[in-house]
Amino acid sequence: MKREELKELHYITPICNVRSIMTLGLLSHRRAEAVGHCSIAMEEIQTRRDKKTVPGGLALHEYVNLYINARNKMLFKIKDKHADLCVLGIDPGLLDLPGVIVADRNASSDYVRFEPAPNGLQYIDERLVYAHYWTHPDNPIEEFRHGSIMCAEVLVPHRVNPCYIMSAYVSCSEARSAIVKTGVNIAAAINSWLFFR
Repeated sequence: MKREELKELHYITPICNVRSIMTLGLLSHRRAEAVGHCSIAMEEIQTRRDKKTVPGGLALHEYVNLYINARNKMLFKIKDKHADLCVLGIDPGLLDLPGVIVADRNASSDYVRFEPAPNGLQYIDERLVYAHYWTHPDNPIEEFRHGSIMCAEVLVPHRVNPCYIMSAYVSCSEARSAIVKTGVNIAAAINSWLFFR
């Protein structure tokens, strides 16, 4: 993937966290533990992430994890909660910040490649990351591999400043109303396709 092709990064969160995020920024898993928030994290995945360290970098839970494409297996697993969720659009300019890492698939994967940003983008297979689906009915190994690749991440140490948050996407008018009720100044666009609707 070329740098100029990456228009935004994504962060999936419950809408009830948006006000805090716009004040404190996006926090790493470790830093978020000290702040009241609603979590959509899957326990088994967090257990894997808790044991992982980026080679030459920090423990995985010390990074804010942003998706290159939020329309992935993670969002699919929680799609029934769509009215309570939003996807924040994040400025890819943060790729130039010190210590930012690109993971060519889900960072908890056994086969992930970690590379410093922005050069690490060259290892992102854009065709696979932005595919409509990761399913391969006749090949379960390829389906597992593709699903992990669609969860490619950009890892930012500790915190993402709110100034990098450009927009929000929601699944429906009910969710957009919920964003408006938070009182934050952020544009929220309905994108039902992103939420598998």
